[in-house]
Amino acid sequence: MNEPRIPLIAGNWKMHKTIADAEAFIGALLPRIATYDGVEVGICPPFLALQAMVDSTRGSNVQVFAQTMHYAESGAFTGEVAPGMLTEIDVHGTILGHSERRELCGETDKALAQKVPAALEHGLTPILCVGETEEERERGDTERKLRQQIQEDLSRVPEDQLGRVVIAYEPIWAIGTGLTATPEQAQEACAFIRALVGQRSEAAAQSVRILYGGSVKPDNAAELLALPDIDGALVGGASLEAESFAAIVGAAAR
Repeated sequence: MNEPRIPLIAGNWKMHKTIADAEAFIGALLPRIATYDGVEVGICPPFLALQAMVDSTRGSNVQVFAQTMHYAESGAFTGEVAPGMLTEIDVHGTILGHSERRELCGETDKALAQKVPAALEHGLTPILCVGETEEERERGDTERKLRQQIQEDLSRVPEDQLGRVVIAYEPIWAIGTGLTATPEQAQEACAFIRALVGQRSEAAAQSVRILYGGSVKPDNAAELLALPDIDGALVGGASLEAESFAAIVGAAAR
């Protein structure tokens, strides 16, 4: 009997919120979600707010994630942050391969093949983002793109560690556009991702958590989270307000 997967609701703040803004947000969020059971909650603040958020969430049910990470322990990588720098301040994990990092910062599958195992080796939970563009979906290339990303990005992860990776399916055409994949599109893609993991390890496929990301809001969260292969959400804009983010957490907890 497989253990049920605990849903994860993670809020990606991107380049929003000063430390003061973050403190005000967490002060408003914690009482709103204190009674929710059966759901894990993560916030992904900018680097400068990580320490403050780790300190402010101690003893709560909120985990703190970075938005990216380098794979090297140290070195001549100006502007980058190493895994050990995150674990030193008790950060729980990190987003890797977000489409904005891939498109705007040139992050490659080759780099992610190094970053994902580096995160795991340091005890960090990686949230690996994958997804297709609108052009790729229209060409019928969604599965080819997902196969390439999953196979390359997880190629160096040992089989017995695969289940510790969190995978976020984010159709790029639905990020920040107000468009959301239909429940059928989201379920189909997440089931395909689970099957890809299952080609490496059936046990990992049953335990790996797959999140949906792309204009998740309080009014569509419950429908998406009820789908059999969706184990949570990576939330963008709706994670910037405590009330809307708490409502999405509540949809996962029910």
